[in-house]
Amino acid sequence: MVTLAGHAYPWDVVGDPGFTDRVRAAGVDSVTLAASYHSARAATPLHPAHQLVDARDAALYRPIRESVWSGRRLRPIAPQWMETADGFGEAADVLTGAGIPVAAWIVLTHNTRLGLAHPDVAVVNCFGEPYPYALCPAHAEVRDYAALLAAEAVRDGPVTAVSVEACGQLGIGHLGHHEKTDGAWTPAAQRWLSVCCCAACRAGWRTHGHDPERVVAALRDAVRGEAHGTPAPPHDDLAEAVLATRHGNVDLLRGDVLTALREAAPGAEITLHGNPDPWATGPSVGITDTTAADVDALLVPAWPTTEAAAAIVAGAAAHGRPVDAYVTVLPPTDRSALPGHVRRLAAAGATRFSLYHLGLAPAWRQDWFTDIREALA
Repeated sequence: MVTLAGHAYPWDVVGDPGFTDRVRAAGVDSVTLAASYHSARAATPLHPAHQLVDARDAALYRPIRESVWSGRRLRPIAPQWMETADGFGEAADVLTGAGIPVAAWIVLTHNTRLGLAHPDVAVVNCFGEPYPYALCPAHAEVRDYAALLAAEAVRDGPVTAVSVEACGQLGIGHLGHHEKTDGAWTPAAQRWLSVCCCAACRAGWRTHGHDPERVVAALRDAVRGEAHGTPAPPHDDLAEAVLATRHGNVDLLRGDVLTALREAAPGAEITLHGNPDPWATGPSVGITDTTAADVDALLVPAWPTTEAAAAIVAGAAAHGRPVDAYVTVLPPTDRSALPGHVRRLAAAGATRFSLYHLGLAPAWRQDWFTDIREALA
């Protein structure tokens, strides 16, 4: 049986007595609710008290306990744009009180505030340019922070499941600050610009027998070659060492996070945002050789209503775990394309669907959730 989950933020639920009715009308089986989340400027078109929430920084939407965070460089902040220090807890209580199951939505390594304050643990490309929004999991300090963040996000929460996003390394792609990079790089150039070249990653290359300066030079040549239409990809042995280093760090991060989650929320089902492309960076990181065995399900990006999305679902399904297809009713999605799109994803192997986004969609898009339910029926 295909199941549907609708995504939401705590501010969508808190203060809106009509939210649970809209959840029922949407026909979703559960709500995936943000417990830790990156910065965002979010529309709230149906909320009775506001139209917009400016979440200026990444935050933990649970009480921040000084007893566990004291003395740490990497620590979360409370959301000053909400009147409560436990936005997730209050929203989850509203939903579960209405009989709606809740999954905790946790974003880990996407944090611009921490990357700016501590550039030594941020991703750095081969030209020495930092990506402050991206914390690099090659650093033990980052892994420790992410594991504790995950545990605190679900501690004593009424959750039946956890959806883990950005459990790995982010790369060149980032939507923000009036982004002016669209179309500047080929897919290959984006791959090489997404390789982290921080001190910890360079040390990892060295353990694989490669001189870090040689690797960096090869990456720069590859990026410049793409820009001039003269591709010059790094030799296979260098590329393999770079990917093996990243995957090793991702595996360490995931192991620490999952251990912490299972201790904090025993029995909760864990879904990981992933991508069958082993080179993928971002919210949905490349699936490694051991990823699927570690989690209960894989959530994959499937927003574009194209055949490529079905191929991503099929690639994830080949790993032998249930696949959750992430689809959106927001622009540029066309309503007429949605029914065929979700049926195609189901045929490719998706048995679950995560729908984006219950709080961002205006009234005239709320019916699109029903379209998806009916198409899958």
